[in-house]
Amino acid sequence: MDEHATPLLSKEQSSSSSSSVVTSSLKWVLKVVMSVIFVTWVVFLLMYPGTLCDQLLTNWRAVSSKTLYGTTGSMFLIFSGPILVISVLASLYLIISGEEKVFTKRKISKFPRFRLWTFPVLVDGPFGVVSAAEFLGILVFSVFFLWAIYAYTLRNLSLLELFHVLPNERSVLLLEVTGLRFGMIGLLCMVFLFLPISRGSVLLRLIDIPFEHATRYHVWLGHITMAFFTLHGLCYVVGWAIQGQLLKSLFEWKATGIAILPGVISLVAGLLMWVTSLHTTRKLYFELFFYTHQLYIVFVVFLALHVGDYLFSIVSGGIFLFILDRFLRFCQSRRTVDVISAKSLPCGTLELVLSKPPNMRYNALSFIFLQVRELSWLQWHPFSVSSSPLDGNHHVAVLIKVLGGWTAKLRDQLSNLYEAENQDQLISPQSYPKITTCVEGPYGHESPYHLGYENLVLVAGGIGITPFFAILSDILHRKRDGKPCLPSKVLVVWAIKNSDELSLLSAIDIPSICPSFSKKLNLEIHIYVTRQSEPLLEDGMVHKVVHPSVKPKQTNGCPMSVLVGTGDNIWSGLYLVVSTIGFIAMITLLDLFYINKYNIMTWWYRGLLFVVCMVASVLIFGGLVVVFWHRWGHKTGQGEANGNEKVYLNVEEPHNPSTAELKGLEIEEEDVQSYTTMCYGTRPDFREIFESLNGKWGSVDVGVIVCGPAALQATVAKEIRSHSICRSANHPLFHFNSHSFDL
Repeated sequence: MDEHATPLLSKEQSSSSSSSVVTSSLKWVLKVVMSVIFVTWVVFLLMYPGTLCDQLLTNWRAVSSKTLYGTTGSMFLIFSGPILVISVLASLYLIISGEEKVFTKRKISKFPRFRLWTFPVLVDGPFGVVSAAEFLGILVFSVFFLWAIYAYTLRNLSLLELFHVLPNERSVLLLEVTGLRFGMIGLLCMVFLFLPISRGSVLLRLIDIPFEHATRYHVWLGHITMAFFTLHGLCYVVGWAIQGQLLKSLFEWKATGIAILPGVISLVAGLLMWVTSLHTTRKLYFELFFYTHQLYIVFVVFLALHVGDYLFSIVSGGIFLFILDRFLRFCQSRRTVDVISAKSLPCGTLELVLSKPPNMRYNALSFIFLQVRELSWLQWHPFSVSSSPLDGNHHVAVLIKVLGGWTAKLRDQLSNLYEAENQDQLISPQSYPKITTCVEGPYGHESPYHLGYENLVLVAGGIGITPFFAILSDILHRKRDGKPCLPSKVLVVWAIKNSDELSLLSAIDIPSICPSFSKKLNLEIHIYVTRQSEPLLEDGMVHKVVHPSVKPKQTNGCPMSVLVGTGDNIWSGLYLVVSTIGFIAMITLLDLFYINKYNIMTWWYRGLLFVVCMVASVLIFGGLVVVFWHRWGHKTGQGEANGNEKVYLNVEEPHNPSTAELKGLEIEEEDVQSYTTMCYGTRPDFREIFESLNGKWGSVDVGVIVCGPAALQATVAKEIRSHSICRSANHPLFHFNSHSFDL
């Protein structure tokens, strides 16, 4: 019996079997090389506090100190070089892979097959829902912290034996040495700190972890990093206070060695970011968190001035990748994007349809960051994409629930726009309301993993149903067009507070996408209205009521920019490679014609020059690639201009079906209602729901995707964990995936 069936989804068939073998072999080689480099690099970082790795590094510095790059180059090569090499190889891997995504039917197994990334291990506690892979990572870092503190303590005690000092000075020396060790552990944590927040990072795309999931790793690392940096500063402050030299030492700025004042400034900036990023503060005062977090520039620059280029090179790899991503985001976000249409649903949720170029690719479960300049020039808010890539080549739709001040202002702006459209002749062009939008993204999973399961359970809470509209539309389009599509059974569980939220269902018209869908897809929709004990009279029709849409007047707008890290693999790879080569070239020229020639030894100044080279290489060399990338996107998008105009027309003037089509649609409307189950005054019982699937679906892998608040994710994950542990041979195995924002 074959273990796998024929692949169900691929971009195109290989021209010959030999080329397919070469491609697969090359991808395998790249995977092995990247894995070896990564494992070796991580092991070295974890073992660095020990005497063995310290001795190896000392010997390496002695050998490389006489080279052009000196000890700074040796530190950069060991600590930052590997992650840049992996990034370049990852770009090559993605280019070779193209957009080919292969999903196969899985052989039914009698034994559970746990997946590290989808099996929840922890569901309660400060970390939220934690998968097996994440738990292993937490365990490794915890062991590393204990090991590092133990190893450095032994080295500190050995070091004190070499100094013959008075007893009162011995305690001060111990504090300063301990503070130095805490600072080094903080730097080792900071090596990874900026990697998860590069939204279009090639590393995240390689392992298929979207930015929304990776931000939690940045939060965890940020807490640990700032804890060690705080201990680092506290040890020195106590030591200086004992010596009676606190104020003098805090304002000291040495030319050779550690400059203390820049370190104080960097630590203060870090503490402000840390305090305002705590969950309670971020939830209640998001704008305070957002604006304070821009101090990361002060934090990084003054850290470089504090430690100099030698120690800053330890963390420069991740920071360089972040600068690459940030500059590309800046270039994309400068373009104002056309709003094709905007409307307000009866429940108060807003729908915006934005123009995009046909050559911009994205998957269902993607999201964008949106800025409306009439509301704020600084605020960017994430929203899930509610449209499928197959809905059209020229638009992206998002649903926005009015929850706070920014969204309330957007609702008011749309109301003003609707009123102005009805009084178009009475309002001057200068006073006509506008909606000027800018977009970053789309971001999301590298592969459409929802297509990797024959059976799907989609669990949503409130506005969390938005990304599932994109999933359902994607599946229905594929079923309608006869494209390979693995999912055959889909269960949607949607919990809402009040029945007025049922109007969100108007965002997707299942019968018009796929007539006779019930013959191609086993779809069940269970809706739980938790705060109503019985249905209202209008509940049966509420999802069909839609407020009129408006088309804002455009002011030099255009489609979304193709300058996004998750976009074209070749251009994004070229952007990374050219910028990296440019950075190395600038460092080489700087060492050759300035630092070595004039014997520049000032630590803080060399650290500043190092940061300037990082930024300048991205602006100059990366900017050159961005210019050609932009021109390529403009040129390839011109051929679709007529189609883009057609989309505008279709949005404003929906298609009017014929009488025969209406009859067919009426039948399908009945089918949709027949597959929808309404429950009032109760919450979903996931244990009962999952148990009911045992007899229906049998021993199969089931993809469970949850989009909603943390409490909903924890509840579902807990049931999946208990169900998987107690699973028998003929029961399905559920794989947990979450999709939520807490940015």
